[in-house]
Amino acid sequence: MELDDLKTSWNALDKRLAETEIVNMRMVKEMVSQKTKSAFNGIVGHNIYNFVVSLVIIGFVFPYVWMHTPISTTSFVIVEAVMFIGLIPVVRKLMLLSKFDVDGKNVSELNRLVLKYKKACHDDPYWTITGVTLGFVGFYISELGFNTAVDYGFSNRVWVVVGLTLLTFALAFVIGLWQRRRHTQQMQEIERGLEELKEFEE
Repeated sequence: MELDDLKTSWNALDKRLAETEIVNMRMVKEMVSQKTKSAFNGIVGHNIYNFVVSLVIIGFVFPYVWMHTPISTTSFVIVEAVMFIGLIPVVRKLMLLSKFDVDGKNVSELNRLVLKYKKACHDDPYWTITGVTLGFVGFYISELGFNTAVDYGFSNRVWVVVGLTLLTFALAFVIGLWQRRRHTQQMQEIERGLEELKEFEE
C-alpha cells in the first residue's frame, strides 16, 4: 500500500513538474516573441517616419521654397518627380513589413520575409544615389542653364544654392548614418529572436 502511495505521489509530482516546464517554456517563448515584435515595430516606425517626412517635404516644404524663390517650374517638377520616385523603395519595404506576423506565421515564412526585406534594403543605396544625382543634375541644368528669369552669374545667390546643397547632403548623411546603425541593431534582434523561436518549433 505504501508503495502504491509512493508511486501515486511520484506521478503527481512528475505531472506538476511537466506542467511547470510547459508553463516556463511558454513564458520564455512569449518573452522572445515580444522582444522580436518590439524590434520589428521599431523598423516599421523607422520606415513610416521616412515615408511621412518625404511626403511633408514633397507636399509642403519644397513647394513653399518654390513659391518664395525664383526657382523655375521645370526645376520644381524635376525635383518633385525624383522625390516621388524615391518613395517607391519605402512603399515596397512597408508592403513587405505588413506581412510580418510573429504569431500567425512560422519561422521559415518569417525568415523568407526577412531575406526579402534585407534585399530591398540592399537596393536602397542604388535608388538613393541615382535619384539624388539625377535630381541635382537636372535641377542645376534647369536653373543655371535655362532659368533666364534669374541672373545667377557668380553672385552670392550661387554660393547660397551650393551651400544649401552641401548642407542638405551633410544632414542627410548624418541622419542616414544614425538611422542605418539603429536599423542594423533592430534587424539583428529580429534575426536572433527568430533563431530562438525556431527552437520551440523543433
